[in-house]
Amino acid sequence: MSTNALTLAQRSNFLPVTPLGYPWWRERSLTLLAGEFFGLDREARLFRALAGPRAGQRWLDAGTSTGFYAGVLAGCGCQVDAADLSAGMLRQAARRHPSPLISWRQVNLERSGWEADTYDGITVGATLNETACPALFLAEINRLLRPGGGLWLMYVTHAPGPAQTAFGHLGGLHFPDLAWISRHLPGLTLEHATQSGVVQFALWRRSS
Repeated sequence: MSTNALTLAQRSNFLPVTPLGYPWWRERSLTLLAGEFFGLDREARLFRALAGPRAGQRWLDAGTSTGFYAGVLAGCGCQVDAADLSAGMLRQAARRHPSPLISWRQVNLERSGWEADTYDGITVGATLNETACPALFLAEINRLLRPGGGLWLMYVTHAPGPAQTAFGHLGGLHFPDLAWISRHLPGLTLEHATQSGVVQFALWRRSS
């Protein structure tokens, strides 16, 4: 897969060392960003309580990295397409979350070419911050979501100060707010949002 059009943050995921170290970071990142203890168990409970994944549903984990949300969904009995740009991330994810309910797929979800209205639900864990064109990414996952389906986003939201400006210039990262995201999800309604530090969790629902 060509990396020419990707952000520096995305390209870093193709380095051999990144998939090996990412699980360590993923387990600790929300605690650092939230300013309070926020482990993976707490994140999983919040997601299950608000998004309500059910056995037999078909979900997309967009930007799965090492498979955290894919594993949670499979544990709920959902069929999961876990997608990522990086083959190394997908290999690590498959080792960490072996399940016949998960299909691991290497694809750029800014332009998947997949059939519309495919998924009962979609999870996005921080990929929105890294993707080269967040507007295209949101348009594509909106297209893939079935009527009545839920879209769960976890991402770092906008905060004043020089740090995010520097990360934006150097790494190509984006830090959207709820209003910007809502404008780019026509047909979806914000159903729930909760924030801890700069970490935003939000659930949108596509109209039936």
